[in-house]
Amino acid sequence: MTYHAAEEMAEDGLGILDVESAILNGKVIKREKGDPRGIKYVVKGIGASQITPIGVVGRFKETGIFLIITVYKIT
Repeated sequence: MTYHAAEEMAEDGLGILDVESAILNGKVIKREKGDPRGIKYVVKGIGASQITPIGVVGRFKETGIFLIITVYKIT
């Protein structure tokens, strides 16, 4: 997770369990292919409370690890 993602997560009052739940139970709603660093995936899911809709944007690094770029509460 990037520092930016951690800041955005805190600003929206979200915790790591919310982000984990959104990724594991959500769906990829968009693939952004214009970035030379790789495809960015936008995931829409529900937080750990099963109430809060959350967006997560990330990309797969060369190592296969999914890097979370930003997190936000969907309003």
